[in-house]
Amino acid sequence: MRDIDTYTGPEVIERCSFEIIESEVPEPRPFKGSEWLVVRRMIHTSADFELLSLVNFHPDAVRSGIVALRSGCLIVTDTEMAHMGITSRRMDQLGCRVECYIGRREVRERAQEKGITRASAAVDYALPSLDRAIYVVGNAPTALLRLLEYIREGACNPALIVGMPVGFVNAARSKEMLMEQEGIPFITIEGRKGGSALAASVVNQLAEMALA
Repeated sequence: MRDIDTYTGPEVIERCSFEIIESEVPEPRPFKGSEWLVVRRMIHTSADFELLSLVNFHPDAVRSGIVALRSGCLIVTDTEMAHMGITSRRMDQLGCRVECYIGRREVRERAQEKGITRASAAVDYALPSLDRAIYVVGNAPTALLRLLEYIREGACNPALIVGMPVGFVNAARSKEMLMEQEGIPFITIEGRKGGSALAASVVNQLAEMALA
């Protein structure tokens, strides 16, 4: 374990954390190159080394995400927590806008009228803007399921789905369905694990690479 001074800056702490992670996951690693940088960031966020066996990448995921970010794409999150976790400094430099629609009046009204979750209604609200966007799901399986339904219908074509809903009801199955579809690049976590912090960390790392 490495001790640090209480006055140590966040950049030094982050660098030391990455060094510890790399020392505990020696070569050969299950991920290489840019995929390893994403998974390393996720482990840094969660201190969960089990992610090494759970994270799943579409072959085009990292490239598509970086291209979208460099083009100044829209990023839509399923929760305000994920929204807040995506660093505005990076997004401002890239010219990207981050939105979470779950609190909009129109979304609340649609959810009540249709008898669906607000997360699902928020996908409906975002639909006209989702082509070449990045959709980030860290909490709500119903958001991911709704998004996949629209993709099957050919109603939208996101650049990337960061699909990491956490929980016990439909979380694992929604991610299985995400991995079964072939048309849209994705980054996901198999099983029940996930969460808004992890999903946001993926976008932050992709943004770091897009700015490099």
